[in-house]
Amino acid sequence: MTSLTITTVATKPFDGQKPGTSGLRKPVHTFMGSNYSENFIQCILNAAEDKDTLVVGGDGRYHNTHVVQTIVAMCAANQVRRVIVGQSGILSTPAVSAVIRKRQTNGGIILTASHNPGGPDGDFGIKFNTSNGGPAPESVTNHIYELSKSLTQYKIVNNLKVDVSRVGVQTFDVSDNKFTVEVIDSVEDYLQLMKEIFDFNAIKSYLSSRSLKILIDAMNGVMGPYVKRILISELGAPSESAIRCSPLEDFGGHHPDPNLTYAADLVQRLESGEYGFGAAFDGDGDRNMILGKNAFFVTPSDSLAVLADHLDCIPYFQKGGIKGFARSMPTAGAVDRVALKTNKEIFETPTGWKFFGNLMDAQRLSLCGEESFGTGSDHIREKDGLWAVLAWLSVLANTRKGVEEILVNHWNRFGRNFFTRYDYENCETKPSNELMTELEKLLSGPDFVGKTFRSGDKEYTVSVADNFSYKDPIDGSLTTNQGIRLIFSDGSRIIYRLSGTGSQGATIRLYVDCYENEKSLKLRADAQEVLKPLIDIALQISKLREYTGRDAPTVIT
Repeated sequence: MTSLTITTVATKPFDGQKPGTSGLRKPVHTFMGSNYSENFIQCILNAAEDKDTLVVGGDGRYHNTHVVQTIVAMCAANQVRRVIVGQSGILSTPAVSAVIRKRQTNGGIILTASHNPGGPDGDFGIKFNTSNGGPAPESVTNHIYELSKSLTQYKIVNNLKVDVSRVGVQTFDVSDNKFTVEVIDSVEDYLQLMKEIFDFNAIKSYLSSRSLKILIDAMNGVMGPYVKRILISELGAPSESAIRCSPLEDFGGHHPDPNLTYAADLVQRLESGEYGFGAAFDGDGDRNMILGKNAFFVTPSDSLAVLADHLDCIPYFQKGGIKGFARSMPTAGAVDRVALKTNKEIFETPTGWKFFGNLMDAQRLSLCGEESFGTGSDHIREKDGLWAVLAWLSVLANTRKGVEEILVNHWNRFGRNFFTRYDYENCETKPSNELMTELEKLLSGPDFVGKTFRSGDKEYTVSVADNFSYKDPIDGSLTTNQGIRLIFSDGSRIIYRLSGTGSQGATIRLYVDCYENEKSLKLRADAQEVLKPLIDIALQISKLREYTGRDAPTVIT
């Protein structure tokens, strides 16, 4: 075996290589620039305390294949002994977490920009997950960023090429040291984990009885192979139950974000009444949207609460018990009411799955979710779109009720949290920052708390006005500036945040929610109608139209 040599390449720092909510995301052409990807990868490898074995995979978007090879070659040059790669460079984000945990590796590098568009003119991203399987905490991402400011060289084995199309082990001699690359089936480890969690026989029996016709949209992202293997091959759903299951580098020219706007094709097909259950996933498979018959939309906040109330029908929780629940701060508090009735701990965290990881590792959290279509449990340390779909199918099989009936029954027991999110995407950065600065100044005024706002026949009195901060109950770390909150005396809320998942410009998110108790006559009302007075007040206070120059948001959820 010919010994391969390590090359040290001189480089210069790039501005702005600061990981956001979940990794570094930029336009593809930025990552394709000379040394740009290599610099960030080297900073990850320098920051990793232990790197004996790392997992590598991505969502298959444009530039994925090239960067997989780059990472493997740089790992070989940086004292990594073994790399585990998904076949063809493909691994969903939940699957990476599952592989890290099952094989007890030192972490993994995920290539994804999640729900952002792909293709040559789209986005790319690189994210580091630590040995617990979850996104790197801020202490690590801050270290990576600091290293990126002064990096002067990176190491790579230029002529090392791996056949990632073939499952198996490949070994290389790198400067007289053995370097191993194991290419694994992208689905297998994840499939086995799902079989340990769910009663596949019960779900399969329910689907085979034709009591429920389902339609699952993989949106030409990474989830196609997982949907075909698990829902069709293992659970027996008809092949026509799955659409857009071929992972494409540009996601078929579509925006791989599972919401009512970008998954409009699925919504339209569910509106026909032919299907009783529908779901869609994002590019890397960690987000999900749930629909019932006639395209009945289940908000992520409601989905989290319903699953919390039905976890006892899932074998994993029957065996291990149910610990606490958690939600991100912008997520409506529907799950809080389940926690109260079931006497479970409830945590409110900043946006970002990494904040749930400490709670899970401390055995205080079983189920968590974000309003941005992320739901998951402590089986891994990432949100998990297919896990959420299998959990819903378990609930449907157990209750023998339709999605809408389950939701209405839930509202009749717990009341309903009406919720909406307005996304203003790709806004100019300077006025977006000015908007947030002026909002914070307004809120900190001496007379703002206690002020009453009116819209139509509704009035709301401010009881809390702040920029959300979070002290981790496990390690005591403090995270600040996580979103401007207006909480009114009746519990209604208005939240403003600058998103950390965009690759360019700024995305302003406005969240509005209110609660109606179980005796309310509004339980079946349209959310936009119920929330209109609060939305009007939110737009008035923030001057969103003036700062963005837009009459309407890009997406309404």
